Amino acid sequence: MLNELHPVPGSVKSAYRKGRGIGSGNGKTAGRGHKGQKARSGGGVRIGFEGGQMPLVRRVPKRGFNNIFAKPLTAVNLNRLSSFEDGATVDAEILLEEGILSDCKYGLKILGVGELTKKLTVRASAFSASAKEKIEAAGGKAEVV
Repeated sequence: MLNELHPVPGSVKSAYRKGRGIGSGNGKTAGRGHKGQKARSGGGVRIGFEGGQMPLVRRVPKRGFNNIFAKPLTAVNLNRLSSFEDGATVDAEILLEEGILSDCKYGLKILGVGELTKKLTVRASAFSASAKEKIEAAGGKAEVV
């Protein structure tokens, strides 16, 4: 019965109550030690703070450009498409269903690694030149969507 359910004895511990007298083993300073910045109310330092020393993230030289607005395409090699039967239409949704892709946020790009022997209609956001050649050589179609 639902009203008779209870946890196994010893599996549930009571909450650890800080600052409730010296007899509790965690009274007085309540695990914060004596004085100092981390002992104060609201005290502590931000992530990456190194005590006023120039932080590592500012000491290391920065190189290149990282576009924060970039929408990277998910790449799939041509040899991964060999599991589909002849004449099938392959797109991102089907690759997600088959488990070949785990996610495809911004689009799909087919790369030309491996060989393709089956005639497939492949629908993707982009194709490498070698992938397009190999798909068309096998008698299939490479459609940009």
